[in-house]
Amino acid sequence: MIHRGIEFSVTQLMAGVWKWRFQIGDRVFTGKTEAKLDLLAIRRVQLRIDRELNNLERERTRGSNGD
Repeated sequence: MIHRGIEFSVTQLMAGVWKWRFQIGDRVFTGKTEAKLDLLAIRRVQLRIDRELNNLERERTRGSNGD
């Protein structure tokens, strides 16, 4: 699946437990989440991708200010 240009995967480990993975640049993010529905697990990964992209953008703008 792709969210905001980032490819990610969500795999069910057992009932209610999902493993996820995505990569931004050289950095790989992995983890697990608990959700009864696959769509909820996917949405949680999408929110995590959004958060990491926002953090990356903040670091870039902070660095370009000469701080």
